[in-house]
Amino acid sequence: MKPPCRGGDGPSRRGFLGALGAAGAVGLAGCLGSIESVPGSTTNRTATATATTDDALSGRIAIAGSSTVYPLTLSLGKSFSEAHPDVTVSVASTGTGGGFADFFCAGRTVVNDASRAIEADERDACAAADIDPVQFRIATDAVSVVVNPDADWVDCLTLSELAAIWRVGGASSWSDVRPEWPDEPIRLAGPTTASGTFDYFSDAVLPSAVQRTDHLTTEQDTVIAKTVGDSMHAMGYFSLAYYLQNRDTVRAVPISEPDGCVLPSPANAKNGRYDTLSRPLYVYVAREALSRPEVAAFVRYYLERSTSEPAVVGYVPVTEETAADNLDRLDALLADG
Repeated sequence: MKPPCRGGDGPSRRGFLGALGAAGAVGLAGCLGSIESVPGSTTNRTATATATTDDALSGRIAIAGSSTVYPLTLSLGKSFSEAHPDVTVSVASTGTGGGFADFFCAGRTVVNDASRAIEADERDACAAADIDPVQFRIATDAVSVVVNPDADWVDCLTLSELAAIWRVGGASSWSDVRPEWPDEPIRLAGPTTASGTFDYFSDAVLPSAVQRTDHLTTEQDTVIAKTVGDSMHAMGYFSLAYYLQNRDTVRAVPISEPDGCVLPSPANAKNGRYDTLSRPLYVYVAREALSRPEVAAFVRYYLERSTSEPAVVGYVPVTEETAADNLDRLDALLADG
């Protein structure tokens, strides 16, 4: 029996946006292609990119993983397939951990999008299946804490205040954070425990505490945006790309940095001003799959575009040096066979 997709509050650590609506990108329910979906999972968004021109490459490239990286990989997969019409690129948003546990380390995908580095137990699971994950850093993200636009009392937050809100047994009302704030319950919405974003936020904000889950948790970042947009006393967090897509309905909160309170933005993530909640984004490629010409070509295509303006707004390109290192490593892997 094939293992199910992992989502929701499953035991692995998690794993934009719905379908982008571009021609050739089709949103499907469930997981990748004919892979079984798991009853009760929160969401598994899949899109297949197709195209119409002729090319020598052919085959199917199956990708799962981070919902944060999903829009970028979906966009690049679509444009790659437009140039190589006999290659189908299938991209599923399963969460970083769900992608590793249920797809990549199970040999069901050849690329895993990741909003955090692979963990030791995940690497061990891959090794047990004779899969060698190769890491490439492809962008930088600025995790954005968001509130309702009418919550005008939230002018800036420190890490200690975020920790007081998001830790187990933390603040239940806004006045618990600052006495002058409303004596109203805080309505929280955030990612599930299978999320790479959940993992990152825990490490950055709660290094000595456990992040609470006694609130709405979901794999769908658009649900977080809607929840916060609909409630004056709500708060959530997700990637910069999701915030920029929903900035008409939610407001990003400045975070206290050494040089003052700083808003998340591509510029502030790139120049280092928004440092506390900025993080690297990755794709992991199965080394063995690089022997397939279509996979090697797609990975090169992806890495070559990681220093240009991003295909989807909200992703900060890597430096020229990082991009060159990525391509050098890819060339070395291909030379080794």
